[in-house]
Amino acid sequence: MARYELLLPKMGESVAEATIIKWTKQPGDHINLDDTILEIATDKVDSEVPSPVEGKLVEHFFKVDDVVQVGAVIAIIETEGANAGSEKVETAQSEPELKVAAETTIPGISQLPTESQPVAANIDFKASDRFYSPLVKNIAKEEGVSLEELDTIKGSGADGRLTKEDLLNYIKAKKGGATTTVETIVSVKEAPVQEEKIAKPAPTAASVSGGDEIIEMDRMRKLISDHMVMSKHTSPHVTSFVEADVTNLVLWRNKVKKIFEQRENEKITFTPIFVEAVARAIKDFPMINVSVNGTQIIKKKDINIGMAAALPSGNLIVPVIKNADQLNLVGLTKAVNDLANRARASKLKPDETQNGTFTLTNVGSFGNVMGTPIINQPQVAILAVGAIKKKPAVLETEHGDVIAIRHMMFLSLSYDHRVVDGALGGSFVRRVADYLENWDINREVS
Repeated sequence: MARYELLLPKMGESVAEATIIKWTKQPGDHINLDDTILEIATDKVDSEVPSPVEGKLVEHFFKVDDVVQVGAVIAIIETEGANAGSEKVETAQSEPELKVAAETTIPGISQLPTESQPVAANIDFKASDRFYSPLVKNIAKEEGVSLEELDTIKGSGADGRLTKEDLLNYIKAKKGGATTTVETIVSVKEAPVQEEKIAKPAPTAASVSGGDEIIEMDRMRKLISDHMVMSKHTSPHVTSFVEADVTNLVLWRNKVKKIFEQRENEKITFTPIFVEAVARAIKDFPMINVSVNGTQIIKKKDINIGMAAALPSGNLIVPVIKNADQLNLVGLTKAVNDLANRARASKLKPDETQNGTFTLTNVGSFGNVMGTPIINQPQVAILAVGAIKKKPAVLETEHGDVIAIRHMMFLSLSYDHRVVDGALGGSFVRRVADYLENWDINREVS
């Protein structure tokens, strides 16, 4: 028999840890190759961890809701044969010290001398509706800050979250200005773009009658809720609308879709075409591809376009097409289809929902003709594309104006009026419409 160390797999360059949300296999269970052993979650994505070997699950090293570092040993699988592609595990590796969560892997955090070292608190963070990062949880435990105290501290981070600095400042003030030793040893990850400080609104009492059903928000819905409220508090939203005649585009797609599917084994929808038009318009108006950090405007080099996708659960997720301007229409089609399919199957990697610089949402997929979407922070603009409808429209010809049946659609751009004025916002959405209206009906698929 050989014993295989199952590691928490790498989930993208910017993802260093994940929370265990469910063990689908228990010690003693037989595991086949590629069987799902556990489900994990980052801030935005739930993922499954499959088994790379066949055998019997011997031991878990973490519990549900534990936060685990990428690369940590999370379980032991016993396999048949010493050469089954697994590694021998020493007895010491299954000792209790392996059961330390990633929250406590900061070197020396519990051993540092302090004026009065508080006893680590045992806090049930599930009792709060507020999101706390693993780093904040760890500091709270080490400093003995109760959950009730945490819930009262105003957060200044993205999504209105409580940051390390917020908590350390609170602890310093609580101790009468004494510098906490935690502050000197906690390393800060790459800081997200800081938004203005937002106070979390107090919940209002709701009236519930006997026939009403109370449904608790799931983890993703809570995150979406916090993110949307934070965005409306952060950015003064303005929305501009344009109606576009996309008749040539519709006729072109109808002409090439069968050939495209036979050649590429992919169905071409309107979404990759919209993404291409947006990427071209961003190159024309690069100041729409920015974010805000206090009084600074950060102009983004990459054009990473997020596409809002509805999940079977009813929740929303925004996978990101990285460097969309560098892909041709075939590449965009494959990227859109791949991300959409894996989003619906909960197979997205956490890194695939991060670092977007602009977002596109297709409200037309639900039969809506237009919408006023909320900006996906820290971006400054989001474009909604409505349903394409046949409508009578006035056409100017050399023989005078005529009325014809055309394929028409609305585009609506919501933008952050702190940094995007009406001239830029209106010009940008008009340019996207121009690219769609002036589609070459004889264009080759490439």
